[in-house]
Amino acid sequence: MSQEKNSTYKIAVAGLGYVGLANSILLATKNEVVAFDIDVDRIKLVNGKTSPLDDEMIKDYLSNKELRLNATPDAKEAFKNSDYLVVATPTDYSPQKNYFDTSTVENVIQNAINCNPDITIVIRSTVPVGYTENMVKSLGFDHILFAPEFLREGTALYDCLYPSRIIVGSPIGNPQMKIKATEFSQILRNAAIKNDATVLITDATEAEAIKLFANSYLALRVAFFNELDTYAEIKGLDARQIIEGVGLDSRIGSHYNNPSFGYGGYCLPKDTKQLLANYSDVPEKIITAIVEANKARKDHISNQIYKKALASGKDITTDSKVGIYRLSMKKNSDNYRQSSILGVIERLRQKGALVVIYEPILGEKEDFLGCEVINDLNDFKNSCDVIVSNRYSEELNDVKEKVYTRDVFNFD
Repeated sequence: MSQEKNSTYKIAVAGLGYVGLANSILLATKNEVVAFDIDVDRIKLVNGKTSPLDDEMIKDYLSNKELRLNATPDAKEAFKNSDYLVVATPTDYSPQKNYFDTSTVENVIQNAINCNPDITIVIRSTVPVGYTENMVKSLGFDHILFAPEFLREGTALYDCLYPSRIIVGSPIGNPQMKIKATEFSQILRNAAIKNDATVLITDATEAEAIKLFANSYLALRVAFFNELDTYAEIKGLDARQIIEGVGLDSRIGSHYNNPSFGYGGYCLPKDTKQLLANYSDVPEKIITAIVEANKARKDHISNQIYKKALASGKDITTDSKVGIYRLSMKKNSDNYRQSSILGVIERLRQKGALVVIYEPILGEKEDFLGCEVINDLNDFKNSCDVIVSNRYSEELNDVKEKVYTRDVFNFD
């Protein structure tokens, strides 16, 4: 039975990555939350009101706000008395399976059902289209919802507190779970600071499709402006002028348009590949083109860097160092997983280039991807003939003539 609008709920959250921790904090402003994770160090930090992630708002809320939040490595403790379980565990794309690896989601769901058969499970991990319905059928357990998240790296909690929209999907033909979907949407809305976000209640499979298509459109937009920039670079044109002019059309707009070395990060690479896999028996051209365009962009970028390194006149395999300034996708981010620069490094090394890396978040590592890591910025700048920067920084102003970047607007 649904509780009153302003009731306090007991909510478990599985996973303390960006999605899980941001959701835990959001929900703990109005509810009792127990977060489960297998990473004991991360749990200690959260219980000590310290953020394990590089998100300024998360740091502030954990250290300064009154939250009803406790973290535990004990799944039974988290699940046994909870009204809802939010699943926010990783689902990386597996090239071998041509499918998301959803094993962590399945393990959490099965564990939760064993601990508490009355719990309502809300999947917020990204999954293939049709996944929730398949889980309902295979488990014989229909208390499963899917609620896509639309969080950006570095602003995950902000995006929870100020949601652009709230979407919750329920198993088709199940009126009880549709009520639960509405209830959970209101829990999210009531906890948010911007509590007038549009709510959309859909079937679970449609909600899964919304997530993948939304991220694939964003990837398409990145790929489009990157290809515009490639054209401008090869033809000797000013990419900024072209992009600004194109963006003056209100139907296009001047947002999400800064050229980069390719889309990357937690979501866009895996979500576009998963959507493409879901198209296996459906005619398409655009989704394939998005994935291929991202590869082509990294090919082009690595070729341009190689040419710049050759122009130094030194032997590029032994003397001319190509320096990679930062691995992260965005400013103020500690994430370099699936970063586009990793693909550029791989291509440069295949060409025989001598690549070194400056990245403070690597700590004391001396080697990364077979490349020397230089921890002192001045040593790095002095030793490199070409410095590659996906996003430009004022730290490079004194060696600007060495820098290769396609950062036109100096924002993410």
